[in-house]
Amino acid sequence: MTEKLCGIRTVDIRELRRRGNKLYIGKTPVERIYNRAIADELIRREVRAEFRFDDDLEVEWAGHPNWFFLISKFSIPLLRHETVPESYFLDRIPAIPDDLDAWVLKPLYSFAGLGVKVGPARRDIDAIPEQQRSQYLLQKRMPFESVIETPFGPTQAEIRVMYIWVDDLKPVNVIVRMGRGRMMGVDHNRDMEWVGASAGFISHA
Repeated sequence: MTEKLCGIRTVDIRELRRRGNKLYIGKTPVERIYNRAIADELIRREVRAEFRFDDDLEVEWAGHPNWFFLISKFSIPLLRHETVPESYFLDRIPAIPDDLDAWVLKPLYSFAGLGVKVGPARRDIDAIPEQQRSQYLLQKRMPFESVIETPFGPTQAEIRVMYIWVDDLKPVNVIVRMGRGRMMGVDHNRDMEWVGASAGFISHA
């Protein structure tokens, strides 16, 4: 749909060629990149590109890859608000809580729930080397309520809303994820019906 609606060509990152400080597809220079590369996915699949994201390139990024490391889980322990779950970098937590079943252990730089442990055991934390603990987050669990009735029973929903704040705060996009497993996401709700992504609509009336 991105190609159809916006005319943005989809390209395998391995097809990009670097010449000097410019990137090319064949003989065509690339001037702007709508980035959809996920760092840990590239590492896991051992994808090799001809350039690094931190190279000094003559290219404009729509969503620079480095944003992945600064926004999302990394920012949570730095925020203090009643709507933000209590969170700590694992190497800075004052003490490991006794009620670990009420917490979630997360790698900072992962996606789709990879490496996440809901209600971790103390041995899960002890198994993380000291030098790697800055790369993990211990976060208070957010309880989900099964409020959506489906043919297969009550189902939980996680609603993510994107806001744009120019003059006023406006919701512009919604993602709804439904599940009955311990975590949201397809990998954690296998062999279930009426789970996964769903549509959400915003009324501006």
